[in-house]
Amino acid sequence: MRFNAKDLALLAKRPSGCFDKEGKLKICRLVGDEKLIEPRERWCRLKGNLLFLMKNKSSEASEVVILERCWVVEFRSKTDVSIILKFQSGEPDLYLEAASKPDCEAWAVALGEANSEGLRNKIQQLRRLIMEIKEERASDEARQFLPSSQVDSLGEPQFTSIQRIANEPKLEFSLACKGLVAATRDRKLNTFIQVSVVHPAEHILTRYSSTEIVEGTRDPLFLTGVTFPPEYPIYEETKIKLTVYDVKDKSQGTVRTSVLPDHKEPRADVGRSFLGCTTFRVGDLVKSKEQQLTLTLRTSDGGKTVGTIEVNLVKMGEFEDGEMGHITTDAQDQKFLCFLPLKSCSCGFLSATCAHNTENLERMADRRAKEECALVRECTTPEGLSGKDNLPSLNAVLKNPICKLYRFPTSDNKWMRIREQMAETTLSFHVPKELINLHIKEDMRRNQELKDLGELAPHWDNMRKSVIAHCDQMLSMYQDTLAELGKHTGSSFKSSCSKGEKTLEFIPINLHLQRMHVHSPRLKDALYDVITVGAPAAHFQGFKNGGLRKLLSKFEAERRNTGYQCIYYSPENTAKAKEVLSNINHLQPLISSHADLLLNSASQHSPDSLKNSLKMLSEKTELFVHAFKDQLVRSALLALYTARPGCVIKKPAVPRNSAEEGDDLKHQDHPSQIKRQDSIPHHSEYDEEEWDRVWANVGKSLNCVIAMVDRLLEKDSSKIKEGENDPSAADCKVLHAGGDWYEQLYPLVITLKDCMGEVVTRAKQSMAFVLLQELACGLPQCLMLTLRRDIVFSQALAGLVCGFIIKLHTSLHDQGFLQQLHTVGLLVQYEGLLSTYSEEAGMLEDMAVGISDLQKVMFKVIEAKSEDFLPIITGRREHYVIEVQLPAKMFELLPQEIKEGKLLRMYPVLFNVGINEQQTLAERFGDTTLQENINQENLELLKEYYNLFTEKMPPDCLPHFQEQNDLKGLLENLHQNIQAKRRKNVEIMWLAATICRKLNGVRFTCCKSAKDRTSMSVTLEQCSILRDEHQLHKDFFIRALDCMRSRQTQGALNESDDPETGCLTDNKPTSRHFYPVALLLVSSHLLVVWLILSLALLLAKYQ
Repeated sequence: MRFNAKDLALLAKRPSGCFDKEGKLKICRLVGDEKLIEPRERWCRLKGNLLFLMKNKSSEASEVVILERCWVVEFRSKTDVSIILKFQSGEPDLYLEAASKPDCEAWAVALGEANSEGLRNKIQQLRRLIMEIKEERASDEARQFLPSSQVDSLGEPQFTSIQRIANEPKLEFSLACKGLVAATRDRKLNTFIQVSVVHPAEHILTRYSSTEIVEGTRDPLFLTGVTFPPEYPIYEETKIKLTVYDVKDKSQGTVRTSVLPDHKEPRADVGRSFLGCTTFRVGDLVKSKEQQLTLTLRTSDGGKTVGTIEVNLVKMGEFEDGEMGHITTDAQDQKFLCFLPLKSCSCGFLSATCAHNTENLERMADRRAKEECALVRECTTPEGLSGKDNLPSLNAVLKNPICKLYRFPTSDNKWMRIREQMAETTLSFHVPKELINLHIKEDMRRNQELKDLGELAPHWDNMRKSVIAHCDQMLSMYQDTLAELGKHTGSSFKSSCSKGEKTLEFIPINLHLQRMHVHSPRLKDALYDVITVGAPAAHFQGFKNGGLRKLLSKFEAERRNTGYQCIYYSPENTAKAKEVLSNINHLQPLISSHADLLLNSASQHSPDSLKNSLKMLSEKTELFVHAFKDQLVRSALLALYTARPGCVIKKPAVPRNSAEEGDDLKHQDHPSQIKRQDSIPHHSEYDEEEWDRVWANVGKSLNCVIAMVDRLLEKDSSKIKEGENDPSAADCKVLHAGGDWYEQLYPLVITLKDCMGEVVTRAKQSMAFVLLQELACGLPQCLMLTLRRDIVFSQALAGLVCGFIIKLHTSLHDQGFLQQLHTVGLLVQYEGLLSTYSEEAGMLEDMAVGISDLQKVMFKVIEAKSEDFLPIITGRREHYVIEVQLPAKMFELLPQEIKEGKLLRMYPVLFNVGINEQQTLAERFGDTTLQENINQENLELLKEYYNLFTEKMPPDCLPHFQEQNDLKGLLENLHQNIQAKRRKNVEIMWLAATICRKLNGVRFTCCKSAKDRTSMSVTLEQCSILRDEHQLHKDFFIRALDCMRSRQTQGALNESDDPETGCLTDNKPTSRHFYPVALLLVSSHLLVVWLILSLALLLAKYQ
């Protein structure tokens, strides 16, 4: 481009008022990230698209910068006052530094609007303003000629709604282009379509979504469709704009440096160029006879035709014919481009690489593109409940869904349609908060029990004070965490960039439901669910010393060598002590209430009620007595007595065990035979058999109550027989019978309560003393390990509850599954993709313990009594019960056993195979024993579940199998692959996932952050299911895979998030010093070279 130097010089010297903006800036040129020279101060004047650089205000212009084919990068931090101009031509970037942040922002806006594209944006904005003014004038004129009653109706615009099936998307359509014109004849186009919506009420253009990129053809047919959910405000008057772009620079097609408002069109930058656009009304598509529109694509000025675009209305229950010949013929000519985007810290839709050993592709997530989507249609099978019945309970669990629509060809030349849905879950925060609340209550009870131990010797008393101080400190930390979580607002999941935050350490990372709904022409509709979540691990605490698996083993070994400081109790004994305390807290109030009911029945002289009350009292009391039939309580009481000041132990003359004592008690049922015992003596001799007598008194008291009730009922029956002969005498006796029953039972019931209270006091103190030893032997490591285990378990439990609820909703009409659920239990299979190298080995250890701890979780399904359908969590650290609430109509579909409150068991299993470059290092220079041991241990658990399943379930409960031996063969194959110990043996994951699906289990896929490797695994699994179960055309497997993995389909072309910080990045590709892993597998020499080069590059970067 030529310029007249004299004219430019004269323009630069014009008065200040003639310029768009002027002022002082420090300026220099950049090559990469390095400044060629130090920034120098210049007087800058901006006129149109010309930026004049002058040494001072009165001097001549030393340089003129033409602001075309360039863009502005503005740094968003509060302290940075610099901006960068990048040029498409490749010349060095221009660094501009202002004096203040407001000045910097003003220059960024001025420079961004200085080029011709900025002028076009202004023109479009002015056109929209003119349209709004015209509409307001037309509305005012109409009001002048309308009656007042009709004027009121014009307050809000009336639009025509689209008539669709309830809970189905309002609008879905597919796209294809024909005869696209390239800038040059020889150029092969790589095209995609960006879909924008013009809302009739606002007249603002909003970017909605985009298709995938089809490479190397002028007649692209796009497999990704467009779907508008039921809640989206779209009407027949709504206009949809389709813009076709040609991607030139494939490596930067999705990376941009500035964020534009939704109403602005994106600029054509280095990665792509504008081809043409067209607009249509939704009503024209819906009302067209053939449900299809053929539109002409024109350039921005509306003059030149660049091709046509076909818009086909899609209905999930209908199929297209006649296009497969065209697609199959052109399949070899059309290449498909899968973008390589940067990570998105919000971890939305899935994107990944198709190679087994790569993780550099990420999820295609742009949270701005998310729209509310129907959950009901996805959550039930075709025979399932209606959407109205299912919607409230699911909306309580799932939130902010994203839906995508695809159409893929089948092997018999038909179309199948796939709706892919990803949703967050409110359980990500609900379950951890409920769990922390339980921890707080449990720890408060424990601290109080330690304080109630009474007087102890100085050594033990000091130990108790130290333990209570540490426990109070830990309790305060739990309370602070719960308070912080209560303040949380915003998204209902924790992004990967927040995994190191202390206040969110109980929250699972990126917990989402990934669902695929398949509608095939000749096969039954099917749903496939996978729960994706980051590996449950204590990221804030770090992995310097390993994970829970190693830390717990080391801690247990150290506890055995505590010496004289405290008494060692095994983990089994401490778990038993916690169980005894839990049984006490649960059974004592129940026995008291049943005893009161017995007295109430006696006062009312009701024989039937008396029998029922006695039956319940007997059952609960027997459970109570059985809970203390353990040597641990007896030995703990002795240990507690030795910890009292001035204790003397008296050996019994004749040793007797508790079992013999219990047998003798059955023959002693009179209250006069029961001898009340004092509390544990402090300064007197202690009889070791004293506990047996105290414990046996409860059984004796119960026998007395039973005998008295039998005697009363026998007398009552004899009086009834006498009354038949003399009715008047019988009436007189009945008047006094009620009082006699109550008076005779009352002393016995009081004795039972007193005996039970004495047992409770002694047992609580003894078990609290056991817990004191556990805590004292490992302070503060014991409490820190408990905290770490709580954190990991909280993350694992949130995912499990989500998976169970979703599985229950989708299988309510599957009687075989419901029978399996209450007869055998639910299989929960976790697919781990963590390496056994560096920090990820610690994560894997945490994950293994957290998933193993899920075995102590039981589920119970109850009928919801209100509109709150969130699950309720009860229990303690060794045993939790999750109560899942269902609406009345759904609850009635359950088997009687589940409706009666039967507890449902979980069988969690974990199979891990590292697949990234760190696993390559672990296999060549490290150790993979951890992975091998975990897989072997969980294989045994899976076999145990299979054996239980085959014993209790009929053979016809396996819907996917023709023969009974199929599962057995898969298990044997899995066993062989685990024993083979091959490197990166992904066959283990495929076999485990297949077995899980065949056994009606719940599938989880986990990696470090539930993004890279998780995305890769899920999308590959989905396409494999389409191929194996739904006859996906073999030539379209890779295209379908790339289509699901492409972030381009999300329409997020203008933002990119840094994988660790979540901040906006510039247009420079991320610098990674990792070369293709496939090369590293060739030879160990290449691996050494790779390590040396990476180290050299890192040193050069940070010097």
